[in-house]
Amino acid sequence: MKKRIILFFVFLGVFSAAFSLGAEMQVPEEEAKIFLEEFNKLLESLKGENFGFEIFLHNTEIALAMFIPGFGIGWGIFSAVSTGFAFAALATTTPLLGNIPPLALIFATPFGLMELAAYSLAMSRSFILIMALFKKSPLKEQWKPLVIEIGIVIGLLLLGGIIEAYMIENFEGEDLIPKIEDLKN
Repeated sequence: MKKRIILFFVFLGVFSAAFSLGAEMQVPEEEAKIFLEEFNKLLESLKGENFGFEIFLHNTEIALAMFIPGFGIGWGIFSAVSTGFAFAALATTTPLLGNIPPLALIFATPFGLMELAAYSLAMSRSFILIMALFKKSPLKEQWKPLVIEIGIVIGLLLLGGIIEAYMIENFEGEDLIPKIEDLKN
């Protein structure tokens, strides 16, 4: 159990570092506007009666791939860098965000912490599974913890999606979340 907890925190650090790397990228303003238009279109496509559930489904698709032995680690790092890039693009078009440390958005929001925990859990299980394969350990020993962790990830992402939808719906149009029409000007 001690090794499991250590691995969780190792991958929490890996995800955070990859996110920070993406957030430090310099995004030209024109490219940032294009990226954010696409991002806002994605948000609009998810919005509806079940906005929180749609966010949950989107994040779950990302997280479940992180459980794949070996591949999940790379996918998690890619997802973290991409999310950091999204922050960098937002910071380019929203000067107020330039004053906020990127990791603060993850560690200071309830849904950010839930997503970080879910992704770190999935990536660390990917590592455990790949190590079990290399050691030729019987994989049936891995099923129970795998199913439990998938359940935990789903629970975290469901609650996180509901909270994230609530925050987006209540803060959209504020200085932190520009609307599509604001980006065109």
